[in-house]
Amino acid sequence: MASDDCRISGTRALVIDSNPTSRSVLVAQLSEFGLKTIVQISRVRDAMSRLEFAEFEFVLCEHNFRDDTYSGQALLDDLRRAQLLPFSTVFIMVTGEASYEKVAEAAESALDGYLLKPYSSGTLYERLSQARHRKVHLRPIFEAIEAGDFEAAAQICMQRFKDRELYWLYAARIGAELLLRVGRHSEAQALFEAVIAAKTLPWARLGVARARLESGQTSKAVATLEGMISDDPAHADAYDVLGRAHFDSGNFTAALETYRVACELTPGSVARLQKHGMMAFYTGDRETATKALHRAVVLGLESKMFDLQSLVLLAFTHLQDGDGKSLARCHDQMQRALERQHDNPRVRRLARVVHTLEMLQRRQVGQALEAIRQQARDIRAPDFDFEAGCNLVALLSALASTSIDLDEAQSWIQTVGLRFCSTRGANELLSQSATAHPPYRDDLQGAHAQITKQAEQAMSISLGGDPRGAILALIGHGTTTLNGKLMDLASLALQRHEARIPDAAALHGQIEALRTRFGLATARASIGQDNLRPPGSISLRVSAPKPSAPAAAAPGPAVAEPLATAS
Repeated sequence: MASDDCRISGTRALVIDSNPTSRSVLVAQLSEFGLKTIVQISRVRDAMSRLEFAEFEFVLCEHNFRDDTYSGQALLDDLRRAQLLPFSTVFIMVTGEASYEKVAEAAESALDGYLLKPYSSGTLYERLSQARHRKVHLRPIFEAIEAGDFEAAAQICMQRFKDRELYWLYAARIGAELLLRVGRHSEAQALFEAVIAAKTLPWARLGVARARLESGQTSKAVATLEGMISDDPAHADAYDVLGRAHFDSGNFTAALETYRVACELTPGSVARLQKHGMMAFYTGDRETATKALHRAVVLGLESKMFDLQSLVLLAFTHLQDGDGKSLARCHDQMQRALERQHDNPRVRRLARVVHTLEMLQRRQVGQALEAIRQQARDIRAPDFDFEAGCNLVALLSALASTSIDLDEAQSWIQTVGLRFCSTRGANELLSQSATAHPPYRDDLQGAHAQITKQAEQAMSISLGGDPRGAILALIGHGTTTLNGKLMDLASLALQRHEARIPDAAALHGQIEALRTRFGLATARASIGQDNLRPPGSISLRVSAPKPSAPAAAAPGPAVAEPLATAS
C-alpha cells in the first residue's frame, strides 16, 4: 500500500498561521520534504476563500489566531459543513495547547492529525506520512462511493470493522454515515452502538442520537444528547443535533436556547450563527435575530457556506424596525449574489422577496403589491417549496401589519397552509412566519386541522372495510391541497391493502403522476438549507447512487457531487 500515492514530495500545501516566525519555520520544513507548492496565509478568513477555489494535498493550520474569534477548529468545522475539503486533502492542526479538551475536540472532527508545539521535523514528516497512508488505505471505500455503489461501500466498511483491519474505526464511521444517508437508520444505530461497545467514542454516541432522531425516536435522541452534554458541556455538535431535535418537535424556544449555546462555544461559526439567527426570527426575538444574522453576513457573506435565506430574514427584521438604510444594504447584497447566480431559481426567488421588502420600505405600494401577486402565482407550482411558503407567509404578514389590504391574501395563506402544514414542526414554523399578523396564524392552524381531519376520515373509511375508498379520498384531497402527507398516507394504504384492490396498479400510477406533476413531498420543517453536512457527521460528497443499489431507495432525489470526503 506504500505506493507513490503515499509520497508527500511533489504535493501542494496550504500553511495558515498568523505568526510569521512559526509560519516561516513550518514552510522551511515542508520545503525540505520536497513539496511542489507551499502557499502561506496569515488570516484564517483568507484561508477560507482560498480553500473554496483551490485544492491542496495538505492543509496545516494554527488553532488560535490573534485578535480573531474564528479559530482553526471553526475553519475546519465550517469547511466540512460546506463539503469543501476533498477526500485527498490532509488537514493537520498545529498548536501549542496541549490540553485534553482541545485534542478531543480535534479528534471529534475526524481530523487527520494534531501537532503540538514544539515539534521536530521528523515528527511533522511522520504525521503527514501517516495521514497520507490512511487516505490510500481507505481508497476502495471512497471509490465505491464515487461510483454510486453505496451498498458495496457500506459492506467494505462493515467488514473492515468486523475484522478490525487497519483504520477500522474510520471505516465504521464512514459505513454508519452511508447507512444514515440511505435511510437504514436501525442498521446505522447498531453500527454506532457496536463502536461504543468496542471503544467508547463521543462521535459514536452522537451517531446513535442522530439515527434515533432520523427514525422518529425523538425523545430517546434527546435523552442521549442531554447525557452527552452533561458529560461534555463543550461538545458543540451535540448542541447542533439537540437543537434539531427540539426543532422537529416544535419546541422552538428550547431550540433557540440550544443554538445560542452552540454559538457561544464557537462564536466564529457562520453556520451556527445562521441557525441561531433564523431560530430567533421564527420565535419572534427580533433583536437577537438581527444581531446574529448581521454577524453571519459580516463573517460569511462571500463564503459558499453562507445561506442567502439569512439575508432574507435580516431584511424582514430591518423592515419591522423601520431601518431603511440597512434594508437597502441587504437589497444591494442580494442583488450582487443574484448577478453571480442568476441561473439559480432559489436565488432568484429569494431576491424577489428582498426586492419586495425594499419597495414596501420605500412606500412603493403599487409595485410591491404587484410583486407579491407575481410570487403568489407560483403557490401551486412544483418547485414552490416549504421555504418559499414561509417567505410568502412572512411577506403577506408584513404587508398586513402596515394596514395595507390585499383581498387575495387570506386565500393564499389558506393555500400555503393546506399544502405544507403536514407535520407539527412544519405547522409551527409556518405559523411563526405569520407573527407580524396574528390572524394569519389562526388561518394556518385551521389549515393544519383540516389536513388532520381529512387524514383521520380516510383512515376511518379504511378501518370500515373500504381501503380503496380511503385511498380515493386521499388522492382527491391530495389533488386539491397538494399536501404530501395525504399522498404518503394513500401510498402506504395502497401497499398495505394491494392484494384486495383490483386496480391497485392504476391507483399507484395516479399517486406517482401527482407526485411528478406537483413535486409532492411531505414538508419537513427546516430553517435554511439542509444540504450541508449534518452536525456530528463526516462529509460524504458522492455521486448519485447506482439504480440497482439499495441506496436508490433513499428518500429524496440524489444529488451528484464530487468525490467523497472523510478527511
